[in-house]
Amino acid sequence: MNLKDTFIASLVPIFLGFGFVIAKPAFESFPPILLMGLRFIFAASILVWWFPIPRGYLLKIFIASLIANTLQYSITYSGLDLIDASSAVLLVQMEVPFGVIFAYFMLKEKPTVRALIGIGIAFIGVYVLTGSPNLDGKIIGIGLTILGSAIWALGQVMVKPLSKEINPLALVAWMALFSGPILILLSAIIDGNTIEYFTNAEIDHWIIAIYIGFIMQPVTYGCFYYVIKNNPIYKVLPIVTMGIPPTGLLAAIFLLGEEPTKELFIGGVIIIVGVILIVFTKNKKEEVK
Repeated sequence: MNLKDTFIASLVPIFLGFGFVIAKPAFESFPPILLMGLRFIFAASILVWWFPIPRGYLLKIFIASLIANTLQYSITYSGLDLIDASSAVLLVQMEVPFGVIFAYFMLKEKPTVRALIGIGIAFIGVYVLTGSPNLDGKIIGIGLTILGSAIWALGQVMVKPLSKEINPLALVAWMALFSGPILILLSAIIDGNTIEYFTNAEIDHWIIAIYIGFIMQPVTYGCFYYVIKNNPIYKVLPIVTMGIPPTGLLAAIFLLGEEPTKELFIGGVIIIVGVILIVFTKNKKEEVK
């Protein structure tokens, strides 16, 4: 991977880890599903005008957005609402092991023994992390966050082929356009009066919504889809994956005042070790290329 692509890939964990954590205070004004609806509406509103309608791909984009955006974000951020951000930012790293599993079943990419060991270690880390006192009695939040990670991995397996056919930012724009209204409608059904949430929201929480919609979403996923379009995924994942935990943890500690427990640190380290074993396992077929 060249220097330009390495730099672009390094932006993803910085914006994503920070944005994931600062979304939590905004839940005081916006339910998680509504906040995600705003995120995608904002992103689509500034991007979709710059790209022609991707005719012939709309159905595939809609299905991918339904999994990778609508379903995944509503579940993951509902989980974040129920647990500490420092715990959630580590649990979402399970998207890497799940990615290997889905790639095997959907793309017939056979994992190496090293990757299988990494998957096992990562799940051990989750077990240790969930023993943290600050997660006691929060099994639903833990389960939703892990389930969201699995669905994210499934979504990326679906998105990767599309990223080779469509401009990355166009893909972000049209996926957001499909997802935003559905999430807003879903929130109205589940959470109640949407207009009331809008009118009562604090200005600080609107600023967070604007950041994750107008800045974080276009930058992170535009960069991510651009890089995985041009590079083998095993070269991209180490940069993206390894950057999110430190960024997210630092944001949780210094911005939200969270105090991670020893179980969280130990479990988090074990998860990251497992993830490292996976992402630094090269695909021999790609290596030959």
